Amino acid sequence: MADIYHELTIEAAPERVFEAFATPAGLNRWWTKDSSGEPKPEAEYTLFFGTDYDWRARVIRCVHNKEFELQITQAHPDWMRTRIGCSLEHDGAATRVRFYHIGWPEENEHWRVSCYCWAMYLRLMRRYLMYGETVRYEDRLDA
Repeated sequence: MADIYHELTIEAAPERVFEAFATPAGLNRWWTKDSSGEPKPEAEYTLFFGTDYDWRARVIRCVHNKEFELQITQAHPDWMRTRIGCSLEHDGAATRVRFYHIGWPEENEHWRVSCYCWAMYLRLMRRYLMYGETVRYEDRLDA
């Protein structure tokens, strides 16, 4: 199996980073077009990216302000049953984010594109938390 890992530091409290990663309002600022769900174990999330990309996930790990993980339950076949998550570590005035998207069936073109896209999206999350920047959904991969 193929996995994606990214590590970054964000000059923000873990509570704010957790909110950006684990709540629908936070996700809509940097990743999804529209989402719903509640950060608690077994909750279902809707991850809407457009008409053909109305995906679902289930919370399989949630330790407030420390860890969050979703398992994809409805999506593109390459994403099915993959797990997307992060662990957060308070580091002085900053938060160390260890992000992962694991369980890919293989290192194919979709995996390679997703490696790039995750880096771009995580950059947008970081800029939102540190500078208050938001980018219109349709412009996010060009920002």
